[in-house]
Amino acid sequence: MLVVGCLRTQLTTDNGQLTKVRNMSRIGKQPINIPSGVTITIKDEVLEVKGPKGNLTSPIPQGIEFKQDEGVLTLERSDDKHSAMHGLARALANNAVVGVTEGFSTQMDVVGVGYKADVQGNKLVFALGYSHPIEYPLPDGISASTERLPKKSSEIQQYQTTITLSGIDKQLLGQVAAELSRLRKPDAYKGKGIRYADRYYRLKQGKTAA
Repeated sequence: MLVVGCLRTQLTTDNGQLTKVRNMSRIGKQPINIPSGVTITIKDEVLEVKGPKGNLTSPIPQGIEFKQDEGVLTLERSDDKHSAMHGLARALANNAVVGVTEGFSTQMDVVGVGYKADVQGNKLVFALGYSHPIEYPLPDGISASTERLPKKSSEIQQYQTTITLSGIDKQLLGQVAAELSRLRKPDAYKGKGIRYADRYYRLKQGKTAA
């Protein structure tokens, strides 16, 4: 038997005849366990997910069907035309379940002499080397705190403080982190700016005098 493979479908030949074999998305086929205290309502185009930390919705793409049985959520697709959305729909639904039970968080480091970040009510206020402070209003569902971590002071040159962002919506949390990073993108030579705490930044060496 000869197998000619691709990501989701395979052509197999047996006795000279080609047969198309359908493979399910490796992510999409994984069931989602529904924790205690979480309720899920399946509607025509969205899942409604309710839990201890709040409520979220997750889209149901065309060609994808959700089924709920005895505390387990599963997905099926109508045909291979919708295979690209199979894994995505599962990932978004799982993020919603994790969000309403555990929540998500991400950390950003503020690096640079004189740079500051403070939480004032529902906004972050930055001093980033400009002639004026920068205010960033936090969207609903996202909270922030700032803390200077002593360990990072010795690891990162010109480290000032760490911002911790928290929320139940992973997509919104990622969007906020990206927008904060754009307020002052890390400098290529000294790394000054607002940086993702879990990323490694390779810095360029400055020119040396002859």
